[in-house]
Amino acid sequence: MKTIEGQLTAQGQKIGIVASRFNDFIVSHLISGAEDTFVRHGGNSDDLTLALVPGAFEIPLTAQKMADSGKYDAVVCLGAVIRGATPHFDMVANESAKGIAQAAMKAGIPVLNGILTTDSIEQAVERAGTKAGNKGADAMISAIEMVNLNKQL
Repeated sequence: MKTIEGQLTAQGQKIGIVASRFNDFIVSHLISGAEDTFVRHGGNSDDLTLALVPGAFEIPLTAQKMADSGKYDAVVCLGAVIRGATPHFDMVANESAKGIAQAAMKAGIPVLNGILTTDSIEQAVERAGTKAGNKGADAMISAIEMVNLNKQL
């Protein structure tokens, strides 16, 4: 059996990042984690383009436009949706995830969901570079690997 898998080398890749300004005190750490990971894996930070949008709900449209542009090998989506006292959390979390998945399927390039969906600020902090790692870095790792895998298919 022949096995194909992507390598973790970012050299020569061009990645778009779409990030939410809402909950910036968390999202800024996700962005930093993504950039650091890209550079540590051989990428040049000049090959990253960051598009800032108001909130997580707006991420899919911008991700779709970036993915369709032909300028990027992958798009990484970063944000933080923290549960509050209303059902708004569920709508934003569900629709942003659905939109990101649709963008990937339509564009045919990796569009990664690095949007935190947490029950509390403490959980978000843990996932933005403390106890639970950095989910921005994790999303970038997946993007790098998927770009290299897609080149082999």
